Amino acid sequence: MPLTLESEIRYVKGVGEARMKLYRRLGVETVGDLLYHLPREYVDLTAPRTILEAPLGEPAAIRAIVASKSREQRIRRGLSVFKVTAVDDVSSLTITFFNAKYTVDGLRENQEYIFYGKMEGTLLRREMKAPAVYPGQAGGLVPVYPLTAGLTSRGIAANVDAALKELGELPDSLPAGLRRKYNLCTLDFALRNIHRPHTRKEAEIARRRLIFEELLCLGMGFARLKEGRQQLTARPMSPQDMGPFWAALPFEPTGAQRRAAEEAMADLCASRPMNRLVQGDVGSGKTLVAAACCYFAFLNGRQSALMAPTEILAEQHLRSLKPLLEPLGMRAELLTGALTAREKREVKGRLASGETHLAIGTHALLTGDSLFRDLGLCVTDEQHRFGVAQRMALGQKGESPSTLVMSATPIPRTLALIIYGDLDLSVIDQLPVGRQKIETYLIDGGKRDRAFGYVRQHLDRGLQGYVVCPLVEEDPEGGADGRKAAVAYAAQLAEGPFRGYRLGLLHGRMKPAEKEAAMRAFASGETQLLVATTVVEVGIDVPNAVMMVVENAERFGLSQLHQLRGRVGRGREKSTCILISDAKAPDTLQRLKYLCASGDGFQIAEYDLKLRGPGDFFGMRQHGLPQMKIADLSQDSQTLYETQEAARELLAQDPELSGCPGLARRIARMMSTAAAL
Repeated sequence: MPLTLESEIRYVKGVGEARMKLYRRLGVETVGDLLYHLPREYVDLTAPRTILEAPLGEPAAIRAIVASKSREQRIRRGLSVFKVTAVDDVSSLTITFFNAKYTVDGLRENQEYIFYGKMEGTLLRREMKAPAVYPGQAGGLVPVYPLTAGLTSRGIAANVDAALKELGELPDSLPAGLRRKYNLCTLDFALRNIHRPHTRKEAEIARRRLIFEELLCLGMGFARLKEGRQQLTARPMSPQDMGPFWAALPFEPTGAQRRAAEEAMADLCASRPMNRLVQGDVGSGKTLVAAACCYFAFLNGRQSALMAPTEILAEQHLRSLKPLLEPLGMRAELLTGALTAREKREVKGRLASGETHLAIGTHALLTGDSLFRDLGLCVTDEQHRFGVAQRMALGQKGESPSTLVMSATPIPRTLALIIYGDLDLSVIDQLPVGRQKIETYLIDGGKRDRAFGYVRQHLDRGLQGYVVCPLVEEDPEGGADGRKAAVAYAAQLAEGPFRGYRLGLLHGRMKPAEKEAAMRAFASGETQLLVATTVVEVGIDVPNAVMMVVENAERFGLSQLHQLRGRVGRGREKSTCILISDAKAPDTLQRLKYLCASGDGFQIAEYDLKLRGPGDFFGMRQHGLPQMKIADLSQDSQTLYETQEAARELLAQDPELSGCPGLARRIARMMSTAAAL
């Protein structure tokens, strides 16, 4: 059977069943997946240097001859060291390999190789540790791929070569006219030269084509979602007097809150379902907008549902909304997995009869027996925690209900228009009066004890705080690079600087019930200091928490640090965020100092995007969003605008993409993968 892009990867020569299982860890299932598993960088072997030419402290390719090899030295159990001396016409180089018997045995004395790694040592005594080794005749740009244990870049390159050889010339997924208009190479040229470029120029030509196609698929996928939504019809709601709602508030809403609420209520009066994102900084008051919309739906005789990612956050919403809405005649109830079977039956019965007007809950709202009499509005909090499929499941509980999604992750507008391309956008760009500025400081590890003393002073006053670590547990291979791991660090703090205080632990590998228990203990004040990973980024409102310490702050993006910082500053007490970092790189320090100086999440997001790109913009994989393989939305903005124009042209000419079956398949695959997350 001839190989195709849809063939399982095991049919590629040299793969088989065992390697297929390894590839699956990388999300590579088919031959097409393999060809789109793109190099993350290249090792440049076009002009290898002599040993003395290579600058110290920088990666370099060195051409040298193996002069001698030492015997294996066992340093400790599980660690073997091998020393190799390599020479050229002028100098010598000592190379150290770790646990690399196979590599060292393969080296032949008096034979020439190219060694690629960081040059260390002194001007006269040169050293290299664990370099990549290539034959002496190797040249060009060698691809380096994202890997998993058991796969090597060389092995992946060999599998790609085998697949491309058997496939022959690849059919193009883009029309010839579109390629000419935007000066794009063919898909065949792009995939062959992204994996095996002879020059940087060839790699750039290939990269531009693949970026264009990826952004085009993303834009067209979201355009189809939006188009499908616009074809739905809804029962329009009628304008209502919202005076009683605004009068019932114990504070004056900001202009931005009123504007966002009015935009949403105008959508609710339209003949198609609303699908709107309310995006606002931490503490900007998005929940008030949701409450206004729920009350508006109630005045129209319709029910609402608010889905939160955790039970404790759902309970928090109930506590804040019930005192506001019930005096206005609305009944709000909680529906979570924590309720007893009898309680669930009773709540679901009141929902089905229409006696309950607002259901606040978690995934329990999605169960098949959760029925509404007339669901008109679905609200999801922290939208990126729910996949597309989950949001759609909630929407199917009614007759084309409207959707309002809320996110506290500040996203630059250009990025938001792509990521949330199927939603209309409201931005709350004002903070409520009285919201306190969080003082933020950057210190090195030498001042950690003083910082902990400052934290203890606040704990002694009955206040609370967080310590955030970048890792859950220490790397058993010892590769943590000094990063703090929450599990071990919590024990260390409990025995050391916070001995006698009540410490809690929260991380992503805990079972849901354990996470809930940890958050409840902190919310109730039972826990004074919560040691956590970034799972606390979207947490609960604890006004008594005023101290935030972030270890290894350089390991986080600015937007993520801003989100973490937003866990404090929610009460009347002055709040402080302390960033601890021993980083020395000037650009890293500049980035962290920017956060100390700015409290505007949107400005921070723009700055963060320019510096780091969107690859890790959210600090975690975005649920429900396609994963970009090559496009960088911060660097490829011009291509992004071009693809938006191209998408409109293509859909106008060929709405079903019948003339571009390859492109249609890629779009369907991209969006179905996103929906399944």
